[in-house]
Amino acid sequence: MLYISSANRFVTLLVPQKLFLSLIKFGCLVRIGCVVLYNAQGKFHKSTTKTLDYVVSQADSTIENLRNVSDYLASAKLLGVDQVFLPSDVQTDIDQIGGRINSSASLLDEKSSENSSDIQDLLDSVRLALIVVAAIMLVLTFLGLLFSIFGMQLLVHILVVLGWILVAGTFILCGIFLLLHNVAGDACVAMDQWVQNPAAHTALDEILPCVDTTTALETLAKSKEVTSQLAEVVNQVITNMSNINFSPNFKPLYINQSGPLVPILCNPFHADLTDRACSPGEVDLNNATQVWSGYVCQVSAAGICETTGRLTPTIYSQMEAAVNVSYGLINYAPFLVQLEDCSFARQTFSEIHREHCPGLRKYSREIYVGLVIVSTAVMLSLIFWVIYGRERRHRTGGKQEHEHQAEDRAAHQEVVEEGGEIKEH
Repeated sequence: MLYISSANRFVTLLVPQKLFLSLIKFGCLVRIGCVVLYNAQGKFHKSTTKTLDYVVSQADSTIENLRNVSDYLASAKLLGVDQVFLPSDVQTDIDQIGGRINSSASLLDEKSSENSSDIQDLLDSVRLALIVVAAIMLVLTFLGLLFSIFGMQLLVHILVVLGWILVAGTFILCGIFLLLHNVAGDACVAMDQWVQNPAAHTALDEILPCVDTTTALETLAKSKEVTSQLAEVVNQVITNMSNINFSPNFKPLYINQSGPLVPILCNPFHADLTDRACSPGEVDLNNATQVWSGYVCQVSAAGICETTGRLTPTIYSQMEAAVNVSYGLINYAPFLVQLEDCSFARQTFSEIHREHCPGLRKYSREIYVGLVIVSTAVMLSLIFWVIYGRERRHRTGGKQEHEHQAEDRAAHQEVVEEGGEIKEH
C-alpha cells in the first residue's frame, strides 16, 4: 500500500493531471467499444445462424416432400386390387418420373448442404476473430496504461509497435464489416426483387435453387394421372366383381356376394386431368375406407363370405391401400404447384426479407460501430502513451536538474561561509 501511495503521489507531482485523466478516459472508451463489439457479434452470429437454419429447414422440407411423392408413386406402381393393376405404360412413366424426382431432390440437398456448411464455417470464423480482437484490445490497453504509469518505457514502446499493427488490422476489419453491412443490405434488396421476379437467374439460385420446372410439371401431371387410374382400378373391381352376384360356378369371382351394393370411389379428375366434382352415390377419398368397412364380410378358409357383405378383408385392405396412396398424392398437389412456379423459394426469401433482414443489417452496423470505437480509442491511447512517457521523462529530468542546482548552490554557500570564517581568524 505504501508503494502504491508513493506511486500515485509521484504521478501527481510529475505528470499533468489532464494527461493522466485522458489516458483513463481512452481506456474506458476501449472497454465500452469492446462491450459493444462483443454484444453485437453475439447477436449477429445468432441472427445469421437462425436465418441459415431457416433456409436449410425449408430446403430439407422440400427434399422430404419430393421423396415422399416419389415413394407414393412407387407404391402406386406396385398396388393391385384383386389382381388388377395400373396400366403398364403408367408404370413405365412412374419409373421415369421417379428418377427425375430423386435427381432433383439430390441436387437440392447437395447445394443446400454445401452452401450452409460453407456459410456456417465463415460465420464461426468471423465470430472467433471478433472475440479475439476484443480480448486483445482490452489486454493491450490495460498493460499499456499500467506500464505507462510505472514508467516501463521499453515495454510501452513494444506495446506501441504491436498496438499500431493491431489498430491497422482493426481498421481493415472495420472496412470488411462495412462492406459486409452493405452486402447484407444489397442481398436483402436482391431477395425482395427476386420475389417480384423469380424467373430471373441470380446468385440466390445457388443458395436455394428451384426445382426444374419441367420435372415439377411432369410430377404434378403424373400424380393426377396415377390418382385417376387408381380410382379406375378400384371402381373396376367394385363394378365388375363386388357388386355382381355371381353363381358358385364363376370362381374366383364368386365370393358369395350379398347385401347392399358397394358405392364406387369418386374420381377427382376427368380424363383430361381437370378437376371433377363427385356424383351422387360416390364416396370421396376422405371417407371411402370408413364407408367400405361396412361392406366387409367374414370369410371361410376358402375365402368365401360367410356373413353378409361384398368385400373380403383382403380386397378391402387392397382398396384401402389404393385410397391412401391417392389421398397422399392429392395432398401433395399444392406442394407440386409450388415447385412448378418456384413459390416455395419465393416464400422463403420473402420471409427472410421481412423477418431476418432488419436484424442482420442492425447487428452488422453495430459491429462496425464497435470496431470503429475500439480502433479509434486504442489509436489515441497509443499516442497518449508516448506523450505520457515523454512528459514523465521531461519532468523527471527537470526535477533532477533542479536538485543538482540546489546542491550546487548549497555547496557554494558553504564555501562562502568557510571563506568568511577564515578571514575573521
